[in-house]
Amino acid sequence: MKISRFIPWLGALAVMVAGLAGSWGQPAPAVGQLGPTIQLAILDTDIGDDIDDAFALALALRSPELRLLGITTAYGDTELRARLLDRYLAAIGRWDLQVAVGVPTPHDNVFTQAVYASQPPPADRMFFSPGLGNTVSEAKHSPRTKHPGSAERLIRGDAVGFLLDQIREHPGEITLIAIGPLFNVQAAIDRDPATFRKLRRVVMMGGSIERGYDGQNGERRPADAEWNINRDPAGARALLASGVPVYMMPLDSTQIHLETREREAIFSHGSALTDQLTLLYHQWMVGSEGHPAAPTLFDPVAVAYAVRPDLCPARGMRLEVDDKGFTRPVSGAPNAQVCLKSDESGFLELLLGRIAGEGSQ
Repeated sequence: MKISRFIPWLGALAVMVAGLAGSWGQPAPAVGQLGPTIQLAILDTDIGDDIDDAFALALALRSPELRLLGITTAYGDTELRARLLDRYLAAIGRWDLQVAVGVPTPHDNVFTQAVYASQPPPADRMFFSPGLGNTVSEAKHSPRTKHPGSAERLIRGDAVGFLLDQIREHPGEITLIAIGPLFNVQAAIDRDPATFRKLRRVVMMGGSIERGYDGQNGERRPADAEWNINRDPAGARALLASGVPVYMMPLDSTQIHLETREREAIFSHGSALTDQLTLLYHQWMVGSEGHPAAPTLFDPVAVAYAVRPDLCPARGMRLEVDDKGFTRPVSGAPNAQVCLKSDESGFLELLLGRIAGEGSQ
């Protein structure tokens, strides 16, 4: 981050304005109005299965260091995921954010929040998804009304085209926060590798270096084929070879649990944002089996790193990804910066302070 030595109050003012915009449900400042401490970002998510994506999105929306340009959906029924996002964003008044439908793929997992996703957004909004073959420039607007004082938001049918168009418009400026399987990333690299390389960086949740998924009683296990990488190992290999700086938050540093006290603080907060988290959490609980009541917040750690890298210090590693989705360190020049241990108490303090703290209505 670059902060002016001469007029440091401008950066603080920009952060304050962005935070107020998010909390009032109004569009964030235009790119040309951004202060030096605000970074452009796109969130790529498989929201709707596990619950941690919903918390990751909430943290991103409440982080004034980020100016989200849009959200892309990844893996499985990507259109239903976009519908979930449409309802979520409508409920909190974020009419300015665009959603783009990602590459659909076969899947056998449970879409635990499908009921929420299937319900229509408020009456003054309509879902629209052009054919998946359309590029952003070819997408047609749906017949919807605008929310007073805001820009019309179009849900687009080509997340890859949206991502590449945004990179072309803001070369070297965008942080892609990838918290799902990397099918959209792989498709963007295949379609236009030169443009993809103009990303500022990719901050991702994925991989497993020394620690696998913890056992039901919290016991530590050896490295696993982590879900996001296991679904698309070729996408992970393509990303690591793309030339874009990669910051990886693996299982080693992301198995942070949201225990009862913290959950109650969020669910009792009573804002439009925490109400959505409450609904989605309970649908996840009903739709899932064999997991504890305390969700594991894998994905929000990637968002936290984007705004507070001190919470998850990373070091350079060279990783290889095999066909089963294992991410193994090997000798050679680093192709990723990897965080093996996070500040769990600092992370939870950040999460609760931004989602359910004072002024987070």
